[in-house]
Amino acid sequence: MKADIHPEYRFVVFKDIQNGFEFLTRSTIASKETTTYEGQEYPSITMEISSESHPFYTGTQKLMDTEGRVEKYYQKYGFQRTAEAAGEEPEAEAETAEA
Repeated sequence: MKADIHPEYRFVVFKDIQNGFEFLTRSTIASKETTTYEGQEYPSITMEISSESHPFYTGTQKLMDTEGRVEKYYQKYGFQRTAEAAGEEPEAEAETAEA
């Protein structure tokens, strides 16, 4: 390896600002801030989101209500949605099926 061309690879503490979760890893990222982690002082990087606060990893991910969005679109632009397009049985067939 050539000398003096590689960034410094050192321990850095990453802190999630949403829940205060901190973890220590190695990185080449530069930081002027420092923090104390387990009795030693390390450079510190703050993050808006990490695996401890991300909805996918925490299990709080919400599914999108696509049906509600489609209905809003139809109401907004005045379209009439047919029963077949909505995935329902047409009314005439539903009545004969009940009898």
